[in-house]
Amino acid sequence: MAKIVKRAYLIIMLLFIYFPILILAVFSFTSATQIGQLRGFSMQNYVTLFTTPELTDMIRGTLLLALGSATIATILGTLGAIGAFYSGKRANTLITSLNQVPVVNADVVTGFSICILLVVVLHISKDTFIPLVAGHVTLCAPFVFLSVMPKIKQMDSSIYEAALDLGATPFTALWEIVIPQIVPGIISGFALAVTLSLDDYFISTYTKPAMFDTISTYVVNATKGSQTTIKTALWALSTVIFAVVVLIVLGMNLRALKQEGGSHAKE
Repeated sequence: MAKIVKRAYLIIMLLFIYFPILILAVFSFTSATQIGQLRGFSMQNYVTLFTTPELTDMIRGTLLLALGSATIATILGTLGAIGAFYSGKRANTLITSLNQVPVVNADVVTGFSICILLVVVLHISKDTFIPLVAGHVTLCAPFVFLSVMPKIKQMDSSIYEAALDLGATPFTALWEIVIPQIVPGIISGFALAVTLSLDDYFISTYTKPAMFDTISTYVVNATKGSQTTIKTALWALSTVIFAVVVLIVLGMNLRALKQEGGSHAKE
């Protein structure tokens, strides 16, 4: 009975998470204008998605923002984790505690605070994209820190000092010894940063230029409008994003399995 209950619970949870996405994916391949209206097969939503300049510009801008912000956040978060690890106990505790604040803080507070600081106090125009990028970096960097720190803790802390004793410069020891051992954490942090940037709504709303939209802000505004073709094209966009995420996860898992199999074979 215990096994049956566990399996039933797992199935229910998986259905609860994935069934709505599957429904959206199915209707994205139809000519229906509303979820629940069963109509014939159609690829028009995908044609609209990839041929409408308004949508393609929005997707391109969102991806560039996510990749750029994630790159900066990954550099800052990685350096912050390394610095905290090699600092004294008090400094380590202080940096780690401060890193938790943006993680648990509400996005609306973060976005509003950055807008006040950069736009109102420092008079930086939103049209420069600086407030928007700064907001996304502030959102993502703490999560990169949390992804990298466990990998650093798993590393032998004495190898950095050993490299210095053998004549390596601090930068060489960092680049050649420390960074290669924490690459999995850096990659995980970068992937998480990209996801957070793509998903963010509140920070983008407060800091973005007036004529620029990310996927999240565009979707919210489009659902309030009356353009049916745009709304249904967003079903296709959601399906594409889900499919890309699934393929990436499968690829990472298959790569991990191959590496594990290779290590066992060597043993």
